[in-house]
Amino acid sequence: MQRHKVYIIRKLRPSELIEVVRINRRNLPENYPIEFFRIHLENYSEAFLVAVLDERIVGYIMNRIERGELYTRKLRYGKRGHIISIAVEPEYRGIGIGTSLMVQAMKNMKNVYHVDEYYLEVRVTNNPAISLYKKLGFKIVKTLKSYYLDGEDAYLMAKSAY
Repeated sequence: MQRHKVYIIRKLRPSELIEVVRINRRNLPENYPIEFFRIHLENYSEAFLVAVLDERIVGYIMNRIERGELYTRKLRYGKRGHIISIAVEPEYRGIGIGTSLMVQAMKNMKNVYHVDEYYLEVRVTNNPAISLYKKLGFKIVKTLKSYYLDGEDAYLMAKSAY
C-alpha cells in the first residue's frame, strides 16, 4: 500500500497546541513547557506552522522574531527570525514536509515580520537536519560548545533573508 503524500502547510490553531507538544516530546530531546509553545503562538502566529496530512498534524515549526546583531552581516543590527523547533513524525519524513515547513516559515517571517536573516541551532550530529539547512542556504556561523543539556555541541547556522 502506497502512503498518501498530499499535505498542506498552514498556521497552527490554538486548539491544536497539545498535538504539537506531543510531536515535540515524541521526536526531539529538547522539550519545552506548553506555556512556551503558547507564548510563541500568541506572539508569532504567522510563523508557527503545521503540516497536515490526512487530517492529522504530522509536523510543525515554531519560530520567534528577535532584534540583535546579524550573523550574516558584520556589525549590523536588525531583525532575526529564530527557528526554535521543527519536527516531523518519522513515518512522514522523506517526502518534503520539513523543507516545506522551513520555506513557508521563512517566507512568512520575511513578508509579515520583515526579518533581515534567519538563524537556528542544530546538534552537530544531526546530519539530516544539517543537510536540509545547507540545501536551503544556511551556513555554519560557529560551534556552540555543550549547548544541549546532554552536553552535545550545536552549530549556529544562519542565512540572510535577502
